Amino acid sequence: MRDMTKGNITSQLIRFSIPLILGNLFQLTYNAVDSIIVGKFIGENALAAVGTANPVMNIVILGITGICIGASVLMSEFFGAGKMELLKKQVATTLTFGCLFSLAVVILGVMASGTIMRLLRVPDEILADATLYLRIIFLGMPFTYFYNAVGSALRSVGDSRTPVRFLAFASVLNGVLDLIFIGIFKMGIAVSATTTVVAEAVSAILCIVYIYRKVPLLQLKRSDIQMDGQLLKKTLQHGSITALQQSCQPIGKLLIQGMINPLGVSTIAAFNAVNRIDDFAFTPEQSISSGMMTFVAQNRGAGRHERVRKGFRKGLMIEAGYWVIICTIILLFKGPLMRLFESGNNTGMVAIGVEYLSYMAFFYLMPAFTNGIQGFFRGMGNMSITLISTLIQISFRVLFVYLLVPVMGLKGVAFASLIGWSCMLIVEIPYYFWFKRKHGLV
Repeated sequence: MRDMTKGNITSQLIRFSIPLILGNLFQLTYNAVDSIIVGKFIGENALAAVGTANPVMNIVILGITGICIGASVLMSEFFGAGKMELLKKQVATTLTFGCLFSLAVVILGVMASGTIMRLLRVPDEILADATLYLRIIFLGMPFTYFYNAVGSALRSVGDSRTPVRFLAFASVLNGVLDLIFIGIFKMGIAVSATTTVVAEAVSAILCIVYIYRKVPLLQLKRSDIQMDGQLLKKTLQHGSITALQQSCQPIGKLLIQGMINPLGVSTIAAFNAVNRIDDFAFTPEQSISSGMMTFVAQNRGAGRHERVRKGFRKGLMIEAGYWVIICTIILLFKGPLMRLFESGNNTGMVAIGVEYLSYMAFFYLMPAFTNGIQGFFRGMGNMSITLISTLIQISFRVLFVYLLVPVMGLKGVAFASLIGWSCMLIVEIPYYFWFKRKHGLV
C-alpha cells in the first residue's frame, strides 16, 4: 500500500502511474493480439468483423470501468482519511452490486448482439462472424467487472502493481492460446473471442485470490457481502456519471463506425487497425490521469490542498512529456505498425492507415491535456464537468466526421478528433480556474 499524502509528488505520480500504464497496455494487448492473429491467419473479413464488434464491446467495458472509477474515488478518499471500515464497506458494496449489474449485461448483450450489428450497417459478408464474436465477449463481462472492481480497490490503497502482474500473465496466456488454436489448428473467430474471455477470467480470479492471501484490509467475510444503501447511492452518483462519460467515447466510435462501414472492407480493416494503435497511444495518457485521480482523492481526504494543486501541475507536465515520446514513435514506425495487421498484399489498407497516423501523431497532445484535467476533477469528486466536456468533445467529433470523411476519407476522422478535443479544452480550462478559486486551491 502507498500513502500518497506525503513524499515527493512527481515521484509518487510516476511510480503509481507506470504500473497503471503497463496494466492498461496489457489489457489492450488482449484485443490487439486478437486482431493481428485474426488478420494474419483467418483473413481481412474476420479482421473487419472484429473491428465492427469492438466499439460495442468497448461501450460496455468502459461503462463498467466508469462505475469502478466512481467507486475508486470513494475508496481512495476513505483510505486517505484513515476511515478503514468505510473503505471495506465500499468494497463490499461495489462487488455486490457488480453481481447484479454484470448478469444484466450478459443477458441483454447476448440477446441484442444481432440487432446491434444490423443497425450499424455491417456488411452481409461479415455480419454472422461479428455477431458471434460479440455474443461470446458479452458472456465474459462478469469477469471484466470483477477484475476492474478488485483492481480499483487495490489501487485505492496505493497498490497499482499487483493487478498489472496478473493482467500481464493473462495477456500472455491469451496470446499463446490464440497462436495455438488459430495459428496452428486454424480455428475461427469464435476461438478468438473465447480466449479473450478465458484470459479475463484468469486475471479476475488471481486478483481475488491475492487479496485473500495478502491484503487483510480488503478481505471480506461472508457477513460483509452486502450493499450499504448510502454508499451505493454515492457510488452510483459518481459511477453512473463516470460510466456515461466513459461510454461517450465508444458511442462516438460506434457512430463513426457507421460512417466508415459503407466505405468497404479495406477501410473498415484500416479503421480497426488504427483504432488499436490509437488505443495504445491514448492509454498511458489515461493511466497518468488515473494516477492523478488517486493522488488528488487521497490528498483531498487528508485535507492536503496544497499537494492537490501541485499534483495537478506535475501531472500535466508528465502528460506533455509522454506526448513527445509517443509522437516520435508513431512518426518513425507508422508503416511497420500498420503492416502488423496486414493480410496478404493488402497495401491499400496499410496506406490508408499510415496517412491517418501521420496526422494523429501530432494530435495526441490534445487528449494528454484533457485526460489530465479530467483526472483532477474526478479526484475532487466533480464528475459532472467530466461528463459535460466529454459530451461536447464527442458531439463535435461525430459531427465533423460526417462532414469530413466523405471528402477526406479516413484522415477526416483525425481532423474531426482534433476539433472535438479543442472544443473540450475551451470548456474545461476556464472552468478549472473558476473551480480552483471556489475551493481555495489558488
